[in-house]
Amino acid sequence: MDKRKIFVTGNTVIDALMMIVKKQNNKRIQKEIKQKFILNYGISLDNKKLILVTGHRRESLGRDFENICKGLKKIALSNQDVQIIYPVHLNPNVQKPVRKILSSIKNVHLIEPLDYFTFVWLMNRAYLILTDSGGIQEEAPSLGKPVLVMRKKTERIEGIVAGTAKLVGTDSEKIYSEAKELLENIRLYQKMAQAVNPYGDGKAAERIVEHLAYYDALLGER
Repeated sequence: MDKRKIFVTGNTVIDALMMIVKKQNNKRIQKEIKQKFILNYGISLDNKKLILVTGHRRESLGRDFENICKGLKKIALSNQDVQIIYPVHLNPNVQKPVRKILSSIKNVHLIEPLDYFTFVWLMNRAYLILTDSGGIQEEAPSLGKPVLVMRKKTERIEGIVAGTAKLVGTDSEKIYSEAKELLENIRLYQKMAQAVNPYGDGKAAERIVEHLAYYDALLGER
């Protein structure tokens, strides 16, 4: 294949993300979402640092997933000035250990899965994100959010190399210690938060259109 005919445009998912963020830059929408969390979950989002968590991958179910939950528990108990919000996947194999280990902790909020619009708002509001999601590894860095990846390996290597995400595995102590460092070490936090997202800048669609228009013009000249 001719490499001169390959163009890196970025991920259109980041374009969509930034469009939603722009739409949410509206006081009325922000107020409505805040009220939704107060009314539906009894969660006020104004006073504490927020750690957003997602976790559901099948390869981690069982002991590894229990260890993830234990790591989250230690983070919560050791940092009373932090609140953890975890939209819990509906898989019973996820629900059971999450409810068993985390449900009694005051600053851990286990809520139902969210629609994408609301989740993006929560992601943008978060201080730190812990996840095993591939998509969030791509999206969160565009919002300046450091990501701790709770998996033993990830296919999103570019984010690890760029420094927007860190692979912390499923060991409870490792998850706790890495989160603790980001909560306490502002220099390290800023380094991750300000790293350039390798997955896109919100202009992928523009570049795609430009390249298609260029080749369309070339074909028209033949």
